[in-house]
Amino acid sequence: MTVFLAVVLTVLLSVTALLALARIYRGPSLLDRVIAADLLLATMLGAVGAEAAVNRHATTLPVLVVLSLLGFVGSVALVRFAARAES
Repeated sequence: MTVFLAVVLTVLLSVTALLALARIYRGPSLLDRVIAADLLLATMLGAVGAEAAVNRHATTLPVLVVLSLLGFVGSVALVRFAARAES
């Protein structure tokens, strides 16, 4: 059962990452690309967190915190840039 769940999780995370990459490539606007990049980062965070949970170690926790803060600050900065460019 555990192997089945690992395969399903891997497939779902891979499909999510591929769809986010497709939106980054095809996105008609900058904000679409920013949201897709944020989704890709969230998918990577989920994958690293799932790997840490399966292997029962907490050594990747600082990496997860730094990546999530980097994604948040990057998204906020790009949205502020887009809001200034619009007005």
